[in-house]
Amino acid sequence: MKIRTITTGISLSSFPEIEKIKQATDFNQQAKLIIEEQGYEVQTTRIATNSWEEYLHGLSKHQIINQVKIIEEVCQNLNIKFFSLGYASQPSTIALIPDILKNTSILYTSSKIGDTPKESLRERTSGINFVNARESAKVIQRISQETQDGYGNFNFCAWANCQSGIPFFPTAYHQGETSFAIGLELCDLVMQAFSDADDIIDAEEKLKLILDKELSKIEAIAQKISAKLAMEYKGIDTSLAPSLGKKESIAFAYEKIMDGKFGNQGTLAISGMLTRVLKSVSVKTCGYSGLMLSVCEDVGLAARANEQTYNLTNLLAYSAVCGCGLDTVPIPGNITIEKITAILIDMATLAIKLDKPLSARLFPIPGKNAGEMTAFDSPYLVDCRIFNVE
Repeated sequence: MKIRTITTGISLSSFPEIEKIKQATDFNQQAKLIIEEQGYEVQTTRIATNSWEEYLHGLSKHQIINQVKIIEEVCQNLNIKFFSLGYASQPSTIALIPDILKNTSILYTSSKIGDTPKESLRERTSGINFVNARESAKVIQRISQETQDGYGNFNFCAWANCQSGIPFFPTAYHQGETSFAIGLELCDLVMQAFSDADDIIDAEEKLKLILDKELSKIEAIAQKISAKLAMEYKGIDTSLAPSLGKKESIAFAYEKIMDGKFGNQGTLAISGMLTRVLKSVSVKTCGYSGLMLSVCEDVGLAARANEQTYNLTNLLAYSAVCGCGLDTVPIPGNITIEKITAILIDMATLAIKLDKPLSARLFPIPGKNAGEMTAFDSPYLVDCRIFNVE
């Protein structure tokens, strides 16, 4: 098990508030050392803020771009490699996101396209912001056209029903007093449990025992950090963050207890079981705490996508019983805004109907069609066949 991220959340009221960013950086470094002293690998430390609409309010487009450039420079001077600006929730600010990402390299952001409506409004509204969904589709298309191989979309997602405190990027945003959360990479523990299991029932029991034991150790360390450094601890996002290692592939772990390959019959049942376990562990949880099926971040998922054992519709179906939605999914470069919008609305509909956090990080690949291979030049992604979008 690895620590994917220690994410510290801060609230900014204006910019520059460099001291707040520096304090969060110092905390992350100290927390990382404490965890590493216990023998764990910490892959990244990150900082997430409240919605940038709040602390860059009232500025012109030119001024906003200048401000985010300053934020990037501050981060680089402090050796920060992952910094989330929070989300945009207005069509006019969502439209600025391609320019923000084009002018920066380590900043992440997202757009809010839906939330579960209040009880009194359930009869009158779907909770989906259709204007924001279409604007987000335009953003995805623009980013794909204006960045190398469309890679800029790695730093952006559209989400529905996501609360503050998610430690994983690009969805992460913060509200309230400064606090921290932990995101893990647990696929090796799933592989361990499934490799020793007789069937799905046995796999569930074994995984629950392993996770309760191992996550309680992380929680004890996090509580120690909270007390020692006087920082609120929000919890552990138990999501199964993907791994580029073959031995830790979530897809190959599935295949230890199913008769067939990931995407075949039984995949939905295992997805539901995994999420059930992840939400029942005996630690304080936060964020998605579900199953991440990040296509281009898992060698097994990419391999099965190449074999076409599952498709985009299957991924949406799995989202109904698992975690995070559609993540790092390559789609044709010539896809229309209308089709991207439809995908986003489908995702938002599931999030609101089922009252769960879901997001979509889509990769239109410029100049390539369904069935062709991606050609990413990134240490974070594995290449796979581009999905067909009907």
